[in-house]
Amino acid sequence: MATMSEQSEQKVVFGLDIGTRSVVGTVGYMQDNTFNVMAQTVRKHETRAMLDGQIHDIGKVGATIREVKEALEEKTQIHLTDVCIAAAGRVLRTVKTNFEEEYTDNRELTQEEIYNLESKAVEKAYQEFLQQNQSDMKFYLVGYSVMHYYLDDYQIANLEGHNAGRVALDLIATFLPDDCVDGLYKACERADLKVANMTLEPIAAMMVAIPPQFRMLNLALVDVGAGTSDICITDDGTITSYGMLPIAGDSITEIIAQHCLVDFNTADQIKIDASHMEQVKYIDIMGLEKTISSKEIAKMIKPLVEKMSKMVTQQIKQLNGNKPVSAVFVVGGGGCVPGYTKALAKEMKIPEERVALRGEEVMKNIKFLEENSEVERDSLMVTPLGICVSFYEQSNNFVFVSFNGQQTKIYDNGKLAIVDAAMQADFPNEDLFPKRGEELRFSVNGQERMVRGEPGESAVITLNGSPADIHTKIHANDIIEVQSSTVGKPGRSELADVNEFKGTFNITVDGKSIDVPRTAEVNGEPQTGYYNIKSGDEIKILDYETAEQIARLLDIELTEDTVITVNNEIAGMDTPVYENFKVEFKSGKDAVLEYYQNFPDADMVAIEQENEESSYDADADLEVEENEDGSYSISGGEEREKPAPAPSKRVITRDLHVVVNNEPITLHGKSDYIFVDIFDVIDFDLSKPNGRSIVTTLNGGTPDYMQAIHEGDKIEVYWK
Repeated sequence: MATMSEQSEQKVVFGLDIGTRSVVGTVGYMQDNTFNVMAQTVRKHETRAMLDGQIHDIGKVGATIREVKEALEEKTQIHLTDVCIAAAGRVLRTVKTNFEEEYTDNRELTQEEIYNLESKAVEKAYQEFLQQNQSDMKFYLVGYSVMHYYLDDYQIANLEGHNAGRVALDLIATFLPDDCVDGLYKACERADLKVANMTLEPIAAMMVAIPPQFRMLNLALVDVGAGTSDICITDDGTITSYGMLPIAGDSITEIIAQHCLVDFNTADQIKIDASHMEQVKYIDIMGLEKTISSKEIAKMIKPLVEKMSKMVTQQIKQLNGNKPVSAVFVVGGGGCVPGYTKALAKEMKIPEERVALRGEEVMKNIKFLEENSEVERDSLMVTPLGICVSFYEQSNNFVFVSFNGQQTKIYDNGKLAIVDAAMQADFPNEDLFPKRGEELRFSVNGQERMVRGEPGESAVITLNGSPADIHTKIHANDIIEVQSSTVGKPGRSELADVNEFKGTFNITVDGKSIDVPRTAEVNGEPQTGYYNIKSGDEIKILDYETAEQIARLLDIELTEDTVITVNNEIAGMDTPVYENFKVEFKSGKDAVLEYYQNFPDADMVAIEQENEESSYDADADLEVEENEDGSYSISGGEEREKPAPAPSKRVITRDLHVVVNNEPITLHGKSDYIFVDIFDVIDFDLSKPNGRSIVTTLNGGTPDYMQAIHEGDKIEVYWK
């Protein structure tokens, strides 16, 4: 007996297509862009050890794999140790989700921010998937595709460079369960094989059915198997999304079995023969020999074929952003049935020649060295051969990387980056990108305001000891270290930063035009522009300054004998001064004298004497003398004959300054004022209605007519 050579010495690839019904093994090598098939063999499972692509009995599947391995070793005289495998498309899980984020500042969106949005959408899809399945299994992200971007509710092709606002995207993400991967690995280990490369069945089929020069196009590959139809979409040189439908060849076989009165296996053979024969002979369960034409079979299965093609078309469009692809390639036994490709073209609304069954005609770069092979060279062999070819592509397989010291298995889709490894290692997405500090929220004149926090530092990333970023490409066995991003400083603002506070208003002070700054109250307390605003602060920007504030601003010294007038009316230090008001400050003898001459009734003690006149004539000359204590005495005036004065009643009167319908109003002659007093000084005729009712407000509330009013109150009176 000849001694076997080692696989590593011969540099051959061993591929296994581990299917639901059988295991197909292939041994070959690549030379001058041609894959040379040295040997192939197939073994059917003796029991239902696999269901719908999922291994249920690892031991029995491992035993079948060992049979295939030993048969190929006998044919090639090569000891096989490393194997390439593929996960079935039917175990893929696809989730469609929508993710939305709102930016409050008006900055331009960068590619990194868009990638961040997509990552958050994938995370959301993953969480939604776990909620739906209530599974504790780990899943691998094997691909995702953005169907639509939205900016302020409008669909847009590309977000980059646009001013940020309310941004959203529709996304389809595809996941592969860890159980499926581990089951395949363990079954191979039972046959003393180490997995050298693992891909997905739809990708493996694409390796043969879609040549590299075509993968830049927007195409769909449909692998119509026994229980499912697996779909993958290509665009721009890569696979963008995957899908699966639980309807395929077995559904057609069941219709043939019922119509022809045969068992399932005989019906399956009739289906296969009808794909390339005009007349098919068979023996039914009664032992009678029958003949049926392929046209009869096509008519019989037409309703189901149309249903399948409609479902596949809908799935392709959904995966492709709700639009048809340029062409569809069909592989697998189920796709060979009469009328399927024509029905698919009709539903897709593309020419019939753009939907094609791919079989031996696409195997131009495949050379079969084995004579009298037990395996037919048809569309069923596309996937087994693609598994071997994918080994040489060095992409679309599972690789191991070290992420922060943790060995992480990750699916390599050919464009693997550090951000993908972080997601697979459950590294929080927010720890990759700079985190903004806490927002500062407050109100200005009742309107909500927000100041964003400052961005923190990005994550510090190294790849194999060298500086890197989240977009840096990675490969098998890379060592990745990531230090979490930091949180920036919280939002901060001084009162002086508020736009309304920055303005000034003009008044006249002692005959000179002056621009005075705004003042503000925070939570009811006066504050300067240096005040640091706190979250929850209620800021009120005042549209006036008091006479005292104006004097302080202009370095005017106020003494006990200073007389203040506002719009020619005697005023106090707390009297509000609004825009375009006139203010005068006078002190000393001249001020007191002018005070008595010009304003005898304002802010003074009025003496009411019953049946008597004043003992002084206000129009007569007055003299003012300064006393030792700094006060002033008044003498002079024309003295009159009068009887002894009767007891007098002293009444203190004062002016009141309010704003009515946005106009400054001064009320005179009373010590206290109530709301109804304003009708004495405003032009508002109650006897001539100009509406259904009178609306009155006092500082925003609804007053009672007898309610007291105070300095600076804001009042509205109008007809409704």
